[in-house]
This record gives sequence, C-alpha cells and structure tokens, in this order.
Amino acid sequence: MTTFNEIIQANTPVLVDFYATWCEPCKAMSPIIDDVAKQVQGKARVLKIDVDKNPTAAASYQVKGVPTLILFKNGKQLWKQSGVVDAQKLIQIINQNL
Repeated sequence: MTTFNEIIQANTPVLVDFYATWCEPCKAMSPIIDDVAKQVQGKARVLKIDVDKNPTAAASYQVKGVPTLILFKNGKQLWKQSGVVDAQKLIQIINQNL
C-alpha cells in the first residue's frame, strides 16, 4: 500500500482535498473534485483526505479549515487554498504545474 508521503513525492502533480464528512462546503466541493479528477486523469492525481480520519496529515500541512486544497509535486507544496474552488481554476493550476 502506497503511503500519503510516497504519493505526494511523485513527479506528477497531486491535488489533495482535505475535507470532512459533516462539512457543507466540502459536500459542494465533492462533485467539482470528481470532475477535475476525470479531466486531469493521466496528467495528475487527485486525492481526498478526511481530516477526521487523518488528523496528523491535516495538522502537518496546517489545514485549519475544510475544504482545503493543496497541490503537491515532488513532495513540495506548490499551491494551497481553503474554501470552494471552481473546476476551471483547479485545472488551470494543475496545468501550470505539469
């Protein structure tokens, strides 16, 4: 099984959605994340991390609120934003970091 740290070390961009099941904005973000994942398939990876089940991962990246989206490549954090973000903006950010 691949660990979170191994995944974000990849040369391929990895968009991580830190979310919570009880969070209404996270629920709004879910179909957007699914759409982005389909559109960037083969170019980038998209992960969803439940902050309640993975508090250590959330704490290590200073995730203070949900949803928080972070783009990683080669283990480096390239972009971070909290709140709902539209699909076009996410795809643009991923494409800029391919």
